[in-house]
Amino acid sequence: MTARPSHRSSLGRGRLALVTRVGLVAVIGVGATSAVPMTAVAMPGISRTISPPQISGPVPSEGPVGPAVPTKRAVADCIETVSSRGDYISPPASFDLLGIEKAWEFSRGAGQRVAVIDTGVFRHPRLSVSGGGDYVSSGDGTQDCDGHGTAVAGLIAAKQSTNDGFAGIAPDASIIAIRQTSRAYEPADARQAPDGTSIKSDGYGDVATLARAVVRAVNQRATVINISEGACRPAGADLRDRALGAAVKYAYDRNVVVVAAANNVGQGNEGCGTQNPAALGGIDVDPWASVVTKSSPAYFSPYVIAVGSVEDDGRPSPYSLAGPWVTVAAPGTDLVSLNIAANPPIIDAFKADNGSSPLTGTSFATPYVSGLAALIRARFPRLTARQVIDRITRTAHHPADGRDGAVGYGLIDPVAALTTTTPDVTPAGATPADPRTGDTRDVYAAEPVRPQVNPAQPSSVPRYVALGVSAGAVLLALAAWMLLRRRNGDRDQLREGIDY
Repeated sequence: MTARPSHRSSLGRGRLALVTRVGLVAVIGVGATSAVPMTAVAMPGISRTISPPQISGPVPSEGPVGPAVPTKRAVADCIETVSSRGDYISPPASFDLLGIEKAWEFSRGAGQRVAVIDTGVFRHPRLSVSGGGDYVSSGDGTQDCDGHGTAVAGLIAAKQSTNDGFAGIAPDASIIAIRQTSRAYEPADARQAPDGTSIKSDGYGDVATLARAVVRAVNQRATVINISEGACRPAGADLRDRALGAAVKYAYDRNVVVVAAANNVGQGNEGCGTQNPAALGGIDVDPWASVVTKSSPAYFSPYVIAVGSVEDDGRPSPYSLAGPWVTVAAPGTDLVSLNIAANPPIIDAFKADNGSSPLTGTSFATPYVSGLAALIRARFPRLTARQVIDRITRTAHHPADGRDGAVGYGLIDPVAALTTTTPDVTPAGATPADPRTGDTRDVYAAEPVRPQVNPAQPSSVPRYVALGVSAGAVLLALAAWMLLRRRNGDRDQLREGIDY
């Protein structure tokens, strides 16, 4: 059994696709509570006790770069988008909340390659996009029939325009598009899932292909990886995500910052089912003991930054799944981003059966943190992935208790993260490789290691050598004075009118 990530999407019809595997039910789509969640129903006999996940097993291969089984297009038309506002001249409210324009004085993300593992990314004229691979069909990752991946990429790296006030948080960064899930596709034989179980589905993508996509992103020299999707199960149920855990650790060990959505709570089949307690308890309380719903890859802390959502006033969003793994939070409600067509360029919702579904969810909070990671990496290119994560958490607006399960260490603060003078702590353990070159030397060390001089140690240079050096210095000084005098004469001659 393979757990399958999902995202809510109408694709013009607003249907909810049920994926049934051994009693587990998931919903796929894009929209109002989009985090690409996977919902599960309770299963008899499963313990609700959970412990922090253990990373074990081999790192999966990135290949084959393609679907695990033959797929087919499941819908005639791609998703319909909504551009409901008269104009988008004013910057989004999230820009004011996070102080993005002030942050641009210090960094715009130049040189950073952000992998967006999602439904693909349209080659929008306001994005710098390269194809990174397609695990859904035979494309290169730059086809997006769902709109979700393009909206995520726009929030990360959309370039500014004179026609509106929208831009991504890191407009000078580039995007590596990797299509890993899509509501528009399904297995060619709809009776057979990639793992051999029978399913009822009109979507494609699971945690196995997600693991391969993460390794692919690392090997494509990504410096940041955005995962606005996840798989949900009750505590104690098997997510079959061992390979995914190994993949995100593989990225972390190679200095790639992985940012993942915390996931969303929804009713019935629309989200992760049951909310976890936001309070983490006292120092003697195990916060994992109260978890009833787990979300992957978000819970693979500390190898990922798990992102929760807040409203425009900073309150935790009611749909944002809490948990002891949540690292920080960002705005995730009623956002705007890029369309899967050049005209109109900006959208704020997807069409659904009941009207429209706004760009809301931890899916769309996550790219703000990925963009911030790109800003930090551009300004401080020698920092390790662990140091980037530490800088983001240290400068966030901490909740009253310092940290809780709803927002983690709190709302991110890009300006503080780019300007704090607090020394970055060098993480213990093996030195990760440079994601840009694969070099395993300590290329991100804050300061180079220099030999220490013992002042108590007597000099071993003979006295006559010291005298000789002194005499040579006098001769050099005399020669330099004579040369300078001659050159001054030449300057006087130039000043007197020689044309040059």
